[in-house]
Amino acid sequence: MIDLKVLREDPETVRASQRARGDDPAAVDALLSADERRRSAISRADTLRAEQRQFGKQVGKARGEERDALIAKGKELAAEVKAAEAEQAAAESAFEECHRALSNIVDPAAPVGGEDDYTVLETVGTPREFDFTPLDHLDLGVRLGALDMERGAKVSGSRFYFLTGIGAQLQLALLNMAAAQATAAGFTLVVPPVLVRPEIMAGTGFLGAHASEVYRLAEDDLYLVGTSEVALAGYHSDEIIDLSTPKRYAGWSSCFRREAGSYGKDTRGIIRVHQFDKVEMFSYCRPEEAAAEHQRLLAWEKEMLAKIEVPYRVIDTATGDLGSSAARKFDCEAWVPTQQAYRELTSTSNCTTFQARRLSVRYRDENNKPQVAATLNGTLATTRWIVAILENHQQADGSVVVPEAMRPFLGLDVLRPV
Repeated sequence: MIDLKVLREDPETVRASQRARGDDPAAVDALLSADERRRSAISRADTLRAEQRQFGKQVGKARGEERDALIAKGKELAAEVKAAEAEQAAAESAFEECHRALSNIVDPAAPVGGEDDYTVLETVGTPREFDFTPLDHLDLGVRLGALDMERGAKVSGSRFYFLTGIGAQLQLALLNMAAAQATAAGFTLVVPPVLVRPEIMAGTGFLGAHASEVYRLAEDDLYLVGTSEVALAGYHSDEIIDLSTPKRYAGWSSCFRREAGSYGKDTRGIIRVHQFDKVEMFSYCRPEEAAAEHQRLLAWEKEMLAKIEVPYRVIDTATGDLGSSAARKFDCEAWVPTQQAYRELTSTSNCTTFQARRLSVRYRDENNKPQVAATLNGTLATTRWIVAILENHQQADGSVVVPEAMRPFLGLDVLRPV
């Protein structure tokens, strides 16, 4: 949720943010109106309750007919208090709904526009020129005995797959390399739950515009996470934590996405699937440190990409393509030779205080006063990386050279067709 102080003091900034996202700025006025109604209802209910308490003292001192008259009036006052409290509850509920409907305020530095209006910040490496016709990752994976889409579909339906033999080993090597980097950088490695309660999923902002992408177990009222960011954001919910230095976690989990609305896109192979594994960085810090922490997360992502030796670029995502909780997002996109295009491998978002305000994650400032924390997240490695590794390091005979940094984790220099 956005900071109400900003809403009240500078509503035009919030309206501008809504317009930049392609959202309705009228939602800002709806929230302002709901906030005014709520504050008015609270004030009236408080006044009546105080009056009722004072009136009770008068009744206690009165005698005879005066007491009977006061008791009768007291019943009327009690009815007024009850009505005022009902109005307060309704006003608070309406306010909460309006407050949660607003996305985070975008960073003024983020490029304005839609999905294609990103800014390229950096390009690293040069796409390789092949002296043979390169195979795509699915053909390579099948020849290596690493990937089985047909049996994945047979067992679970479209966009499911089996990683087999060297494919399974390759994913474990990749994620272990990410985990090793994260722990060396001071992150606490976590294997979190992949099922979370509705209030945790809603607290991270994933039950808004992206609700259709989330798997829900209705009978248990639990959600399958699309990223361990969700569980890690909820890890310190309703807590006051020490943020004398940023608190960093690296979550290793399976992730689940319905990919609603993406039918016909990336149906071949494992670029866009319903289940994958990922190591995700997650940081809690003080709000004034969030921008610098965002750059640190991006630097750790670039360090991982250097280890798999693929060309990539860094983009500053446009406002209309941001998730509801993100104020700014950087994506790292690797070159995929057979598509002649850059495709996203990592994403890092600065969610400022938006998630922590919903989940009540706070810290104490220098005056020992509780303040809302900032949260950030960033991908360190995921199953999709296998696509870039296989395609960029393939050889004419169908073998794949293993990036040097991965060899200690895999125990192989070359992957050969079976």
